[in-house]
Amino acid sequence: MVGMALTGTPEKIVSARELGIVACTRCTKPWPMGTRTCGRCGHRLVSRDRLSLQRVWAFWTVGLMCYIPANIYPMLKTRTLFQVDESTIIGGAVELAQYGNWGIAFIILFASVAIPLGKFFAVAYLALSVQRGWATSQRQRQYLYEVVEYIGRWSMIDIFVVAILSSLVQLKTLASINPGAASIFFALSVIFTMLAAQAFDSRMIWDAHAKDEGPNRND
Repeated sequence: MVGMALTGTPEKIVSARELGIVACTRCTKPWPMGTRTCGRCGHRLVSRDRLSLQRVWAFWTVGLMCYIPANIYPMLKTRTLFQVDESTIIGGAVELAQYGNWGIAFIILFASVAIPLGKFFAVAYLALSVQRGWATSQRQRQYLYEVVEYIGRWSMIDIFVVAILSSLVQLKTLASINPGAASIFFALSVIFTMLAAQAFDSRMIWDAHAKDEGPNRND
């Protein structure tokens, strides 16, 4: 992209596509437009992925469908000598808050409720902005996409906590902690949300307002 001139005057942003260049999405090496495969890593070169938005909405929908039962079914099943307790994500956070553990309750709600919902809204916003050509800042949308990609690597922290608790707290007949059905749905929701973010072709952000010419091709 062309930034600003030495005089400080903003210049027209020119994409690699307009310069006749296509970059490999795997090793980032640029090649002349029309090159089918990357000569360095052998990856298929695509200037714009025309099916990107279809995959984004498909993964996004499945992830949202899995997120609903993840908050309805119990995440943990605690068995003691006399009773069995089942805790959902929100119910467990509320119970911790009642016992005075406000910090832990906030972390659970933030990591398990706020961040997943924020990712759903962010991915949907990026897809709609490109699909409908909204006149919003390309730089802000690119930054939002990078934030979603960065947060994705921390999305499985709840599943790790459940796995650690299940393996540590096993006191035979006295007490035990086992993952509930919500853990499976939550893991699936995280996976499909990450796939939705990865399926999004961020290059379309920079030419969302341009009209496609010619036949619908993948190169």
